[in-house]
Amino acid sequence: MALISKKKRIYPISHGLRRYLIKYSREVDIPIHYHELLRYSSSIALYDSKDQDTLWETVFYNQSDREEIHLNVKKIYALLKAGGDMSVMEHLYVDRIDLCVYGNTQPFRVRIVNRINDNFDYFYVKNADASRVYGLEFEHLLSPNRISYLVHQNTLIEEHIAGIPGDKFMRAHMQDPHLNPIRLAKEFVKFNERCFVRLLGDMHSSNFVIDVTPDFEETHYRIRAIDFDQQSYEGKKSIYLPQYFKENNVLIQLGMKYITPESMVQYQKEERALIATRLKSSRQGILDILRSMEHDTISLPENIASLKAELARHYRNDKFLECKNMGHIMKTSLEELVKK
Repeated sequence: MALISKKKRIYPISHGLRRYLIKYSREVDIPIHYHELLRYSSSIALYDSKDQDTLWETVFYNQSDREEIHLNVKKIYALLKAGGDMSVMEHLYVDRIDLCVYGNTQPFRVRIVNRINDNFDYFYVKNADASRVYGLEFEHLLSPNRISYLVHQNTLIEEHIAGIPGDKFMRAHMQDPHLNPIRLAKEFVKFNERCFVRLLGDMHSSNFVIDVTPDFEETHYRIRAIDFDQQSYEGKKSIYLPQYFKENNVLIQLGMKYITPESMVQYQKEERALIATRLKSSRQGILDILRSMEHDTISLPENIASLKAELARHYRNDKFLECKNMGHIMKTSLEELVKK
């Protein structure tokens, strides 16, 4: 069983990472920052459609602040979604701003609505954490998903990743007559492999969503990470394998029922081959982000020592033992992928 016993600390954006973000247009001047959203005057608990507490709070601002804050968050939405084309703001309004008080970075979630058709979207404003930025960038470069995010000073802006939260899916959708258990189990195997190769930890059911796409014959599934705080931080190998989290037991049991060991190995090899292809097609970006990571501090010395020892045993490769930090470990893990 995977278990995280201590709260992860937040690491600042280093000069090397900042240079990377500027080079690849992730660093953008924004009109409002995280600390300015903390000026709310009151808040109320946010409940879902079934009157269940979401553990988010909707915050309210004084009249003197509200108009300016709402205007600036709409400008951020235009930067995130339309490359800074402010004409998209014409029919948009801010429906509400929520604060997650239990999250590691206590993010704000902004709900933007189009007044013409009532279509809505979300984005998040967070304290910038280097671990999370590395996680977002590796997700963008090495996974089948593309991620839109922006950084300025100590503020991180993230797009909303759509999908059914993993824990909710397991509670409410496993008995769906249209569920394709084999495809879902296969996707979990591939997701497990993606997380391990790129060392993304803490992928229990609350930290990923399941994107369901009906096709003309079958239903397709994509499991997507939504929390990147635990990128290359923990010292236990099991933390980087979703199969070891008890919260994922429903999906694990599905795989044990429907997937043979031979099929599982095949799916793992397929996913590693796809990651290797993405690595080669984004070679310069990967080299640049790894160069930054190798000169950065994003974990504790004891975690680095423990993880490199476990990975050396797992891969039977003593090169891991020579690693000095998480950047070196990540680079060695990707080298192991390409080698095979």
